[in-house]
Amino acid sequence: MSVDHETLLGWLTRLNLTAIRDQLDSLLDEAARQDLTTRETLVFLCGREIARKDERRIEMAMKIAHFPHARDLDGFDFNAQPSVDPHQIRELATARWVAHGEAILLLGPPGVGKSHLAIALGREVIRQNYTVLFTTAQALVAALVKAHGEGRLEDRLALLSKPKLLIIDELGYLPFDPNAAHLFFQLVSRRYERGAMLITSNRSVGEWGTVFGDPVVATAILVRLLHHSHVITIRGDSYRLREKRRSGLLQKATPPLDTANAAL
Repeated sequence: MSVDHETLLGWLTRLNLTAIRDQLDSLLDEAARQDLTTRETLVFLCGREIARKDERRIEMAMKIAHFPHARDLDGFDFNAQPSVDPHQIRELATARWVAHGEAILLLGPPGVGKSHLAIALGREVIRQNYTVLFTTAQALVAALVKAHGEGRLEDRLALLSKPKLLIIDELGYLPFDPNAAHLFFQLVSRRYERGAMLITSNRSVGEWGTVFGDPVVATAILVRLLHHSHVITIRGDSYRLREKRRSGLLQKATPPLDTANAAL
């Protein structure tokens, strides 16, 4: 059977085999150089097509996730944060916890790398073929309050329930009003045991009653989050302050001078 080049390209387009279509001559030349059999050539071509589709899927999923920055695990300084177990983080990067609808709580003071880890894990989850959405706690609450006021809360909750992983960053920096806390509880309940969540917070779980302005609601939220969870508490210095100290812009605090002794 003889088929001209343009017809073959048209068939590849109709089959949506665009990677093979766009690189057809170079791929066939490569197969010839490697002296591949017909079956091996077919495997080679299909591999390139799958690789292109995976690359585009990941690129689109990264955009949909709305990560504020590109962060990866290779860029996290585990030596600077010895309280973080790199083996545990690498295990979490396999996304098995996402498949099971579990939660991760990343707790610690500002600047220790919580957001970096959250984004990096989210990007790894996307590579494992799961959908991810990233938001800050304040943006999330504002969206829920607005939807509630406009009578669209159910639609908003349904939308936030779709991603396999929902990442909520910076919980605890600003307190919630009681109404917002109840809306947040509804979201957690909706995703409980169905959709994974990753939450970063500068507050320990014992302080969440203050964060939510209602200890009862905070307890109800934590019961659901902690049922199937991985709690990682990061201790140590802020990356930002450490870099400033290295550059000489910030000096370590020194104990105040004892004026009584100084006078002697």
